Amino acid sequence: MRFLIVLSLSVFLITPLSSFGQSPKLRAYLDTKQFYDPSIGNYLEIQMQFVGYSFNYSALKEGLQATVAVRLKLISVNKDTLSDTYLLNSPVFKDSLIDDFYDIRRIKLAPGKYELSLELQDINNMSNTIRAQQTVVVVSLSNIASISTIEIAEYAYPDTLASTFQKSGFYLIPRISNYYPTQLNKLPVYFEVYNLNLSEDSIVGLKQTIINVESKVELENYTTFNRLKPELVTPIFKTVDLSLLPTGKYVLNYSLVNRLMEDKYQESYEFERTNDFMDSLQTEDIILDPSFQESISEDSVSFFLESLIPIAKPAEVKNIISTLKSKDIPLMRKHIQAFWKYTAPNSPYDAWLNYKSQILLVEREYANNFQEGFETDRGRVYLKYGSPSTINARETSPTEYPYEIWIYNKIGAFSNKRFVFYNPDLVNNAYRLLHSDMLGELKNPAWQQILVKRNTMNGDVDNPNKFNQRVWGGNSNDLFRQY
Repeated sequence: MRFLIVLSLSVFLITPLSSFGQSPKLRAYLDTKQFYDPSIGNYLEIQMQFVGYSFNYSALKEGLQATVAVRLKLISVNKDTLSDTYLLNSPVFKDSLIDDFYDIRRIKLAPGKYELSLELQDINNMSNTIRAQQTVVVVSLSNIASISTIEIAEYAYPDTLASTFQKSGFYLIPRISNYYPTQLNKLPVYFEVYNLNLSEDSIVGLKQTIINVESKVELENYTTFNRLKPELVTPIFKTVDLSLLPTGKYVLNYSLVNRLMEDKYQESYEFERTNDFMDSLQTEDIILDPSFQESISEDSVSFFLESLIPIAKPAEVKNIISTLKSKDIPLMRKHIQAFWKYTAPNSPYDAWLNYKSQILLVEREYANNFQEGFETDRGRVYLKYGSPSTINARETSPTEYPYEIWIYNKIGAFSNKRFVFYNPDLVNNAYRLLHSDMLGELKNPAWQQILVKRNTMNGDVDNPNKFNQRVWGGNSNDLFRQY
């Protein structure tokens, strides 16, 4: 039930639509999920993601804001009509740092077939309008053991304050795209199980499987089983590790099973994965290069092998850890040399010497009493992405923990990326990554709230920075937003 509202080719373009207006065309993603609440019955959750750069913005004192007119209509087979029309304001953005924004609408619906139509209009450019239609089938989830639609989170964290995005103790921003590149190694999954207390089929647990769409083979490493209590509503939040999942198309299945391990109810989520696996290194065939080996002293072999982890691909990290556990020094030496022969086949020795100098720099700058430099968050980011273009450091602030904001003008195909590190322990140079807008890194919308947590009361879910003090010296937001 997923489609992309845009006049261009896309892997996930399912529903044809018409689009009007000047360039840039509006872009938005739409998905629908079905849930059940014993107090109201079945309801449809309509999730929308608005692509920020495709909207026009009005200038406010605080920054830039888009406004979109949303018109939703649901028509049943009996021609009954439900409609919802409203204006949605985007968050206020600073300067040109425009991000996507989201909305969720929940509508109580009786089981049946509906035609959902959506129209979006940019209020700052009234001629920029897009429309789409989709068929939605609502099934009954009452009185039988059942599972809601599987929802994937863009990011999630525990929170119980009332909000559009709050659900069963979690603040969940939905991920509407079902494509997972190499940089995304976690699949945060949320769904709900219903009516286990009413089941007459001795349902005892929940089974998870992942199946390759092309080969139809079940991946045994991803098969799990969890026992469930006989509750009316059981919320489930799980994180599936994709780091070792090869490139391909997959189906993630969750099944309610009885005592005979027979499937009694099932929900599925199909997704596509791209993973740039590093082939297994043929370490046994490596002939040790004397000059290469002279650069690694006997007592530092394991140190330098482990230091490859920040730049190694997920599959190779597993190999490195296995070699370290063997405590075989000659094998470790071969592994280091094989790594660079694979990574930089034209000049492995020069590439190694350059990386070694970076390791020693990171060790001097970021090591602490209990971590080597490359084990720290700042060390890992430095080794993975290189030296930042700008570092804004504040060791003292009247309202904030010590922090550093690293700004990268360019990381591969990405531009203008930021990393926020902070030191909540106030000792040991142990800065931790708090937030980043880089794909695949920790994204924390409440980073400012956490940064000033020692002397600032909490905000609310819709605005976690609501009570952050703007006082002399407390300028982390300005430093993050600059450039």
